[in-house]
Amino acid sequence: MSIVYLIPCFLADDAVETIPLYTLTHLKSCKYVFAENIRTARRFLKSMDKSINIDDFIWFEIGKVEKEQKQHFINAIKSGDNIAIISEAGCPGVADPGQELIAIAQENNCMVKPLVGPNSILLALMASGMNGQQFEFCGYLPIDNNARVKKIKELEVQSLKFNSTKIFIETPYRNDQLFDAIVHNCSSNTRLCLAINITSTDEKISTKSIKEWKSNKPNLHKIPVIFLLHGS
Repeated sequence: MSIVYLIPCFLADDAVETIPLYTLTHLKSCKYVFAENIRTARRFLKSMDKSINIDDFIWFEIGKVEKEQKQHFINAIKSGDNIAIISEAGCPGVADPGQELIAIAQENNCMVKPLVGPNSILLALMASGMNGQQFEFCGYLPIDNNARVKKIKELEVQSLKFNSTKIFIETPYRNDQLFDAIVHNCSSNTRLCLAINITSTDEKISTKSIKEWKSNKPNLHKIPVIFLLHGS
Protein backbone atom coordinates (compact mmCIF):
# COMPACT_ATOMS: atom_id res chain seq x y z
CA MET A 1 0.00 0.00 0.00
CA SER A 2 1.27 3.45 -0.90
CA ILE A 3 2.33 5.89 1.79
CA VAL A 4 1.47 9.52 1.02
CA TYR A 5 3.99 11.92 2.52
CA LEU A 6 2.97 15.55 2.96
CA ILE A 7 6.24 17.42 2.42
CA PRO A 8 6.62 20.90 3.96
CA CYS A 9 8.57 23.48 1.99
CA PHE A 10 10.43 26.46 3.44
CA LEU A 11 8.64 29.82 3.49
CA ALA A 12 11.74 31.80 2.53
CA ASP A 13 14.60 30.75 0.26
CA ASP A 14 17.12 31.63 2.97
CA ALA A 15 15.43 29.40 5.56
CA VAL A 16 16.44 25.91 4.46
CA GLU A 17 17.20 25.04 8.10
CA THR A 18 13.47 25.16 8.92
CA ILE A 19 12.98 21.83 7.13
CA PRO A 20 13.94 18.76 9.24
CA LEU A 21 16.42 16.43 7.56
CA TYR A 22 14.13 13.43 8.00
CA THR A 23 11.86 15.04 5.41
CA LEU A 24 14.42 14.32 2.71
CA THR A 25 14.77 10.71 3.83
CA HIS A 26 11.05 10.10 3.38
CA LEU A 27 10.98 12.02 0.12
CA LYS A 28 13.69 9.82 -1.35
CA SER A 29 11.46 6.79 -0.72
CA CYS A 30 8.83 8.20 -3.07
CA LYS A 31 8.41 7.44 -6.76
CA TYR A 32 5.73 10.05 -7.52
CA VAL A 33 5.78 13.75 -6.66
CA PHE A 34 2.65 15.89 -6.90
CA ALA A 35 3.84 19.48 -6.56
CA GLU A 36 2.05 22.80 -6.48
CA ASN A 37 4.76 24.11 -8.80
CA ILE A 38 7.22 21.65 -10.36
CA ARG A 39 9.92 24.23 -11.07
CA THR A 40 10.08 25.54 -7.50
CA ALA A 41 9.72 22.04 -6.05
CA ARG A 42 12.71 20.82 -8.05
CA ARG A 43 14.71 23.82 -6.86
CA PHE A 44 13.61 23.06 -3.29
CA LEU A 45 14.89 19.49 -3.50
CA LYS A 46 18.23 20.63 -4.90
CA SER A 47 18.63 23.16 -2.12
CA MET A 48 18.10 20.36 0.40
CA ASP A 49 20.50 17.93 -1.28
CA LYS A 50 22.54 18.84 -4.36
CA SER A 51 23.30 15.16 -5.03
CA ILE A 52 19.65 14.20 -5.41
CA ASN A 53 18.59 13.20 -8.94
CA ILE A 54 15.31 15.01 -9.40
CA ASP A 55 14.68 13.14 -12.66
CA ASP A 56 14.32 9.89 -10.73
CA PHE A 57 10.83 11.03 -9.69
CA ILE A 58 7.67 11.00 -11.77
CA TRP A 59 6.31 14.55 -11.54
CA PHE A 60 2.80 15.94 -11.67
CA GLU A 61 1.88 19.58 -11.15
CA ILE A 62 -1.27 20.31 -9.18
CA GLY A 63 -1.50 24.06 -8.50
CA LYS A 64 -4.63 25.35 -10.18
CA VAL A 65 -5.37 22.04 -11.90
CA GLU A 66 -5.55 19.78 -8.87
CA LYS A 67 -8.85 18.22 -9.98
CA GLU A 68 -7.32 17.26 -13.33
CA GLN A 69 -4.58 15.27 -11.57
CA LYS A 70 -6.94 13.08 -9.55
CA GLN A 71 -6.78 10.13 -11.94
CA HIS A 72 -2.98 10.30 -12.06
CA PHE A 73 -2.99 10.26 -8.26
CA ILE A 74 -5.35 7.25 -8.15
CA ASN A 75 -3.08 5.42 -10.61
CA ALA A 76 -0.07 6.22 -8.42
CA ILE A 77 -1.88 4.77 -5.40
CA LYS A 78 -2.72 1.61 -7.33
CA SER A 79 0.98 1.15 -8.17
CA GLY A 80 1.74 0.71 -4.47
CA ASP A 81 4.67 3.12 -4.65
CA ASN A 82 5.11 5.97 -2.19
CA ILE A 83 3.87 9.44 -3.11
CA ALA A 84 4.98 12.91 -2.06
CA ILE A 85 2.82 16.03 -2.10
CA ILE A 86 4.76 19.31 -1.96
CA SER A 87 3.46 22.86 -1.54
CA GLU A 88 5.26 25.84 -3.03
CA ALA A 89 5.65 27.22 0.51
CA GLY A 90 4.48 25.88 3.85
CA CYS A 91 2.42 22.73 4.32
CA PRO A 92 0.26 20.89 1.75
CA GLY A 93 -3.47 21.13 2.32
CA VAL A 94 -3.26 24.13 4.67
CA ALA A 95 -4.12 27.22 2.63
CA ASP A 96 -2.32 25.43 -0.20
CA PRO A 97 -3.22 22.80 -2.80
CA GLY A 98 -3.20 19.14 -1.86
CA GLN A 99 -6.35 18.56 0.17
CA GLU A 100 -8.31 17.01 -2.69
CA LEU A 101 -5.54 14.47 -3.31
CA ILE A 102 -5.20 13.83 0.42
CA ALA A 103 -8.95 13.14 0.57
CA ILE A 104 -8.50 10.51 -2.17
CA ALA A 105 -5.67 8.93 -0.18
CA GLN A 106 -7.92 8.72 2.89
CA GLU A 107 -10.76 7.21 0.86
CA ASN A 108 -8.36 4.53 -0.37
CA ASN A 109 -7.10 3.75 3.15
CA CYS A 110 -3.58 4.91 2.40
CA MET A 111 -1.29 5.86 5.24
CA VAL A 112 -1.01 9.67 5.12
CA LYS A 113 2.10 11.02 6.86
CA PRO A 114 2.19 14.78 7.54
CA LEU A 115 5.78 15.83 8.14
CA VAL A 116 6.89 18.62 10.45
CA GLY A 117 7.67 21.94 8.82
CA PRO A 118 6.98 25.68 8.87
CA ASN A 119 3.41 26.92 8.66
CA SER A 120 3.04 30.69 8.41
CA ILE A 121 -0.47 30.70 9.91
CA LEU A 122 0.55 28.95 13.13
CA LEU A 123 3.88 30.76 13.42
CA ALA A 124 2.10 34.10 13.11
CA LEU A 125 -0.46 33.09 15.74
CA MET A 126 2.29 31.95 18.11
CA ALA A 127 4.05 35.30 17.89
CA SER A 128 0.99 37.55 17.87
CA GLY A 129 0.14 37.50 21.57
CA MET A 130 -3.48 36.90 20.61
CA ASN A 131 -5.80 34.10 21.69
CA GLY A 132 -4.29 30.79 20.56
CA GLN A 133 -7.07 28.66 22.03
CA GLN A 134 -9.90 30.18 20.02
CA PHE A 135 -9.00 31.19 16.49
CA GLU A 136 -10.23 30.96 12.92
CA PHE A 137 -8.36 31.00 9.63
CA CYS A 138 -10.55 32.90 7.18
CA GLY A 139 -8.42 32.59 4.04
CA TYR A 140 -8.76 35.43 1.53
CA LEU A 141 -11.20 38.25 2.14
CA PRO A 142 -13.40 39.56 -0.72
CA ILE A 143 -11.70 41.63 -3.43
CA ASP A 144 -14.64 44.02 -3.86
CA ASN A 145 -14.08 46.96 -1.50
CA ASN A 146 -17.63 47.08 -0.09
CA ALA A 147 -17.74 43.34 0.46
CA ARG A 148 -14.27 43.40 2.02
CA VAL A 149 -15.21 46.18 4.46
CA LYS A 150 -18.38 44.30 5.42
CA LYS A 151 -16.37 41.13 6.07
CA ILE A 152 -13.77 42.97 8.17
CA LYS A 153 -16.49 44.46 10.36
CA GLU A 154 -18.11 41.03 10.75
CA LEU A 155 -14.81 39.47 11.79
CA GLU A 156 -14.19 42.23 14.32
CA VAL A 157 -17.63 41.73 15.88
CA GLN A 158 -17.19 37.94 16.00
CA SER A 159 -13.71 38.27 17.47
CA LEU A 160 -14.95 40.53 20.25
CA LYS A 161 -18.01 38.37 20.97
CA PHE A 162 -16.17 35.05 21.14
CA ASN A 163 -12.68 36.24 22.19
CA SER A 164 -11.43 34.70 18.95
CA THR A 165 -8.40 35.55 16.84
CA LYS A 166 -9.25 36.00 13.16
CA ILE A 167 -6.46 35.13 10.72
CA PHE A 168 -6.50 35.96 7.02
CA ILE A 169 -4.27 36.57 4.03
CA GLU A 170 -4.20 38.54 0.81
CA THR A 171 -2.41 38.43 -2.53
CA PRO A 172 0.81 40.40 -1.82
CA TYR A 173 0.08 43.16 -4.33
CA ARG A 174 -3.22 43.92 -2.54
CA ASN A 175 -1.79 43.97 1.00
CA ASP A 176 -1.77 47.76 1.26
CA GLN A 177 -5.44 48.01 0.26
CA LEU A 178 -6.39 45.42 2.87
CA PHE A 179 -4.38 47.19 5.56
CA ASP A 180 -6.08 50.50 4.73
CA ALA A 181 -9.52 48.88 4.86
CA ILE A 182 -8.77 47.44 8.30
CA VAL A 183 -7.42 50.60 9.93
CA HIS A 184 -10.21 52.78 8.51
CA ASN A 185 -13.06 50.50 9.57
CA CYS A 186 -12.08 48.89 12.87
CA SER A 187 -12.27 50.24 16.40
CA SER A 188 -9.18 52.11 17.58
CA ASN A 189 -8.69 49.56 20.39
CA THR A 190 -8.88 46.51 18.15
CA ARG A 191 -5.51 44.80 17.81
CA LEU A 192 -3.95 43.94 14.46
CA CYS A 193 -0.88 41.75 14.03
CA LEU A 194 1.16 41.86 10.84
CA ALA A 195 3.42 38.85 10.39
CA ILE A 196 5.80 39.80 7.58
CA ASN A 197 8.30 37.57 5.74
CA ILE A 198 8.01 34.78 8.31
CA THR A 199 11.26 32.77 8.80
CA SER A 200 13.18 35.12 6.49
CA THR A 201 16.18 37.11 7.72
CA ASP A 202 14.02 40.26 7.57
CA GLU A 203 11.06 38.70 9.38
CA LYS A 204 8.97 41.13 11.38
CA ILE A 205 5.94 40.21 13.50
CA SER A 206 4.29 43.12 15.25
CA THR A 207 0.98 43.56 17.11
CA LYS A 208 -0.43 47.03 17.65
CA SER A 209 -3.80 48.66 18.19
CA ILE A 210 -5.55 50.13 15.16
CA LYS A 211 -4.87 53.56 16.65
CA GLU A 212 -1.13 52.82 16.75
CA TRP A 213 -1.08 51.40 13.21
CA LYS A 214 -2.65 54.58 11.83
CA SER A 215 0.51 56.49 12.69
CA ASN A 216 2.88 53.64 11.79
CA LYS A 217 1.75 52.51 8.35
CA PRO A 218 4.17 49.89 6.95
CA ASN A 219 4.94 49.19 3.32
CA LEU A 220 3.38 45.79 2.61
CA HIS A 221 3.34 45.87 -1.20
CA LYS A 222 4.31 42.53 -2.73
CA ILE A 223 5.52 41.15 0.62
CA PRO A 224 4.18 37.91 2.19
CA VAL A 225 1.98 38.92 5.13
CA ILE A 226 -0.32 37.13 7.56
CA PHE A 227 -3.01 39.37 9.09
CA LEU A 228 -4.40 38.63 12.57
CA LEU A 229 -7.26 40.59 14.11
CA HIS A 230 -8.58 40.60 17.66
CA GLY A 231 -11.42 42.85 18.76
CA SER A 232 -10.93 44.76 22.01
